[in-house]
Amino acid sequence: MSRGAHAASIAVSVALHAAAFGVLLQFEGVQKPRAQAVPLMVSLVAPPPLRQKTEPPKPRPVTHAPLPVPQLQRPEPPPVLAAQTAAPGPAWTAPPPGAEPVPIVAAATSARALAFAPPARVAAPAPVPIVPPVFDAAYLQNPPPAYPAMSKRRGEQGRVVLRVFVSANGAAESVEVRESCGHERLDRAAHDAVHNWRFVPARQGDTPVAAWVLVPITFSLRG
Repeated sequence: MSRGAHAASIAVSVALHAAAFGVLLQFEGVQKPRAQAVPLMVSLVAPPPLRQKTEPPKPRPVTHAPLPVPQLQRPEPPPVLAAQTAAPGPAWTAPPPGAEPVPIVAAATSARALAFAPPARVAAPAPVPIVPPVFDAAYLQNPPPAYPAMSKRRGEQGRVVLRVFVSANGAAESVEVRESCGHERLDRAAHDAVHNWRFVPARQGDTPVAAWVLVPITFSLRG
């Protein structure tokens, strides 16, 4: 083969490869790998809130105002005419001739003062005093108490006061030592003697009554 034919075959081969490469570039599958990869952005969207079921408002009962009851007007009674009578004044009597007239106002005032005056207190009668019993009357003949021999030897002496309850009959119902002389033997001797005495009973007016009386007894060695 000649040198020119060989060069022509090489040129045809190059042209065919170039045409084939150009045809390949026209397809989409070849162009996609050439594009740069774009990142995919994903965002989460919150779901819409659930709506609560609301009950429809209950209808309010319709209240009707009570119908006014017509009131029957009663005919007013005719006015009663009352005759006004003057209040009666204080009675007045003509005084006798020669006497001075007494003012009516003063008399009315005195009557009003008596009406409001407190009731007079009735004084209670004073109680009749009581005359105490008598023990030293001569006619009673009450013997003196015996002087104890032991008290004489020891020189015991003194004054005893006895409290005696005398009955309405004049008897000594109870005898107590009110004041001791300081010696038991002398106190006992006075008690035993007075217990047997007779008394003139106490009197309230003309009535004999029971009462207490003090009886002093003196023991002395001077004679």
